Amino acid sequence: MGELIHSVLVYLEGLGYWGIFLGLMLEVIPNELLLAYAGYLVSKGDINFIGAIICAVVGGTLAQVVLYWIGRYGGRPFLEKYGKYLLISKHHIDVAENWFNRYGTGMIFTARFIPIVRHAISLPGGMAKMPLGKFTLYTALALIPYSFLYVFLGMKLKDNWETIDEIAGPYIKPLIIAAIVLTVLYVGYQFYLKRKGKSA
Repeated sequence: MGELIHSVLVYLEGLGYWGIFLGLMLEVIPNELLLAYAGYLVSKGDINFIGAIICAVVGGTLAQVVLYWIGRYGGRPFLEKYGKYLLISKHHIDVAENWFNRYGTGMIFTARFIPIVRHAISLPGGMAKMPLGKFTLYTALALIPYSFLYVFLGMKLKDNWETIDEIAGPYIKPLIIAAIVLTVLYVGYQFYLKRKGKSA
């Protein structure tokens, strides 16, 4: 693990629950690593499992709300100019916008489990002026199982929490498959509603 990431984690550990909240909100290190580290802290008894999940979901949701507002008020020109500072490339924006425009607001939930568009999907949600309440609800609902999984695995791995990327793979795959299935069902439902509207 890089020295910078280690230093950040040590600092966040001293903040307890606030460290998890701020870490997920600011996204200074990969979320998966931070959540696994939170699980490690749970195994040590420094924090409890439910508290870790709540802080992770709230912090992660607020981070996506910030991206939503950037998309809503900054628009495409702003994102193409400054997106690199958010670690979001033009390609990620293109893919996320295409998915959102094609499949609708349901992608705010399902795309959270798909690596390429996980974070970028918030931007077209804002650009399309999706209702903030709906956006926040879908985001939080997606972050619950995601946070639960990584904190749980980090707790079980204990001192070996840094191997999370190797261990999480078999568990993440079913989530991705489930997300794809949900996407297909959602798209099918949207198509059905359109057909029904045309025939009415």
